[in-house]
Amino acid sequence: LLMQGSMFNTWKPMWVVLLEDGIEFYKRKADNSPKGMVPLKGSSINSPCQDFGKRMFVFKLTAAKQQDHFFQAAYLEERDAWVRDIKKAIHCIDGGQRFARKSTRKSIRLPETINLSALYLSMKDPEKGIKELKLEKDKKVFNHCFTGTSVIDWLVSSNSIRNRKEGLMLASCLLSEGYLQPAGDTSKTAAEGLSDTPFLDLSDAYYYFPDSGFFCEGNSSDDDVVLKEEFRGIVVKQGCLLKQGHRRKNWKVRKFVLREDPAYLHYYDPAGGEEPLGAIHLRGCVVTAVEDMPDSKKYDVDNILFEIITANEVHYYLQAASSAERTEWIKAIQAVARTGK
Repeated sequence: LLMQGSMFNTWKPMWVVLLEDGIEFYKRKADNSPKGMVPLKGSSINSPCQDFGKRMFVFKLTAAKQQDHFFQAAYLEERDAWVRDIKKAIHCIDGGQRFARKSTRKSIRLPETINLSALYLSMKDPEKGIKELKLEKDKKVFNHCFTGTSVIDWLVSSNSIRNRKEGLMLASCLLSEGYLQPAGDTSKTAAEGLSDTPFLDLSDAYYYFPDSGFFCEGNSSDDDVVLKEEFRGIVVKQGCLLKQGHRRKNWKVRKFVLREDPAYLHYYDPAGGEEPLGAIHLRGCVVTAVEDMPDSKKYDVDNILFEIITANEVHYYLQAASSAERTEWIKAIQAVARTGK
């Protein structure tokens, strides 16, 4: 999320984590220690927040000491999901209950002897580990991956778990710790919290080891033509947008191509040409809708804008043709930024 509050006078991209009793925020997802924490006891939340007229999907969290912290989500559904869960956490604290984002999930006690790092090495063993395969689905080919069912089968056969239900919990832990990565829409949707469990014991849910050399290949939506470039990732989304660069203030129409791996948004001359004019690295980026931007009155630009802030805090402004298209681009970029390399 983008964040502004007592610690930051300007908006900053932060990795935000909701805990039972507070919200921690980090400079980057991989950081070991947070930049700060907002305690939820005695806090209140205000959404929608109109304190920033040019920023969309902002909500305000006011701590017990009357300190205001502002957060900006990328789109409406994302903001509402954060507000709903934060409200639930505050309600649980007030009622002396324990907060759980997924109340339908049942806790399963894992054996204390399980070591995730050692288990991961066993799973990758060339002889006795999980076999990496080339799998096909929806006209896409997934290389160096395996199914969710094969993971649970292996855990059962290696006596790492007592039953498949426990295997789901263990595989979910491996997924959350980064030892497994989702490949394909089915497994990615579950990993994003849109299923009963983050890991799926299914034959059409694909996963891979993060250092396995996994890549996906397939056809784009434009006449089934694959762009013959050095990039091996499948095209997730492509189309023309108005772009304002971080170095030049003029707006240009560019053709954008979004790929899963590597996590780049390449842009091209829409008149043709196979070589990209440039690329925006999406890993660790923050993307949000904006109503306006600095100096926008100097240019004839409609307010269907969104902003990409890279991990190095480079800002790019893009304009879509409609609000619906803007939301589609934002969701697609978010998904690639989370899972791409």
